[in-house]
Amino acid sequence: MKQILSVRAITEIAIFAALGFVLDLVQGFITGGMFPNGGSIGIAMVAIFVMCYRRGFVCGLVTGLILGLTQMIGGVYAISDAWYKVFAQVALDYWLAYPLCAFAGLFAAMYKKNNKIKWIIIGCLIGGFAKYLCHFLSGVIFWPSDAWNVGSSFLYSVLYNGAYMIPSIILCIIIMVIIGYKYSKFFMVDENN
Repeated sequence: MKQILSVRAITEIAIFAALGFVLDLVQGFITGGMFPNGGSIGIAMVAIFVMCYRRGFVCGLVTGLILGLTQMIGGVYAISDAWYKVFAQVALDYWLAYPLCAFAGLFAAMYKKNNKIKWIIIGCLIGGFAKYLCHFLSGVIFWPSDAWNVGSSFLYSVLYNGAYMIPSIILCIIIMVIIGYKYSKFFMVDENN
C-alpha cells in the first residue's frame, strides 16, 4: 500500500498547525476585545500558507483542518439555540474556514517553477478570501444585523468580518512575500520526502 504522506510531511503538518495555533492565541490576546463576536487581526494563516508552498494543497488542507479544530479549544462563538444551526455555524467558522486557506497551494507549483512572488500574492489572496467567505456566510446566516445599526445582515457581515480579515490577509501576504523573496529555498522541498 502506497503511503499518501511521508513521515516528514506529517511532522511538518503537526509543527505548522501548532505554530498556527500559537499565533492564533497571540493574536487573540492582542486584539481580543476589538471584536466581541469573534475574530481577530493576526497571522495564523501564515502557517497554512507556508505548508501550501512547501508541500502543496493537501498538506495545507490538513494543516488548516487541524488548526481549525484546535482553535475550538479556546471556545467557540455560536449564537443559535438549535443543535443543527450550531453545527452549521461551527462548520463555517472553524472546520471550513482555515482548511479553505489551502487554496493558496494551487499556486505553489507555479511559484516553484517561475519563482515569482506574484504567485505567492495571488495564492494568499485566494486562500485568505476563501476564509473570509466562510466568516461572511456565517455572519449573514447566523449573526444579527442590528449590532452596528447598518440594517442589513449582508452589509454587517461584510464590514464586521472585513475589519479583521482584510488586515490579516494583508499581513500574511507581507510575511509570505518576505519569506518567498529572502528565503525562497524554504519553499523548495523534495516532494518525495
